[in-house]
Amino acid sequence: MNLNQITVPSKDLKVSVSFYRKLGLQLIVDARPNYVRFECPAGASTFSIHLVEELPTGNGIYVYFELNNLDEKVGELQSIGIHFDQLPKNENWLWREARLKDPDGNQLILYYGGENRLYPPWRIQTNQN
Repeated sequence: MNLNQITVPSKDLKVSVSFYRKLGLQLIVDARPNYVRFECPAGASTFSIHLVEELPTGNGIYVYFELNNLDEKVGELQSIGIHFDQLPKNENWLWREARLKDPDGNQLILYYGGENRLYPPWRIQTNQN
């Protein structure tokens, strides 16, 4: 099984498209006014946005985008006006993370996990019988 895409809600696709293009995603489906889909710059995953009348309440979802050059990318994004709630920081789960919200308040985490993304020291050992 492979994760194909994540879809998040938006009240204004025009604003969202501009924001996610600034992050570096490439628009591949433009079915506005209701839907858009992006290709991630690395890997084979896609990311989509659908139009809603009301945004969900509460904590919502967290979307993680992995970058090898996290600190450099955050600096680039800051220089074009992207605001971060948390600048790159080493977390106790052995990832380096920066946090921000998209224009609709969806939680985004740009991170670098390296080897610890799939193989943290506390990874559960599976039996391959």
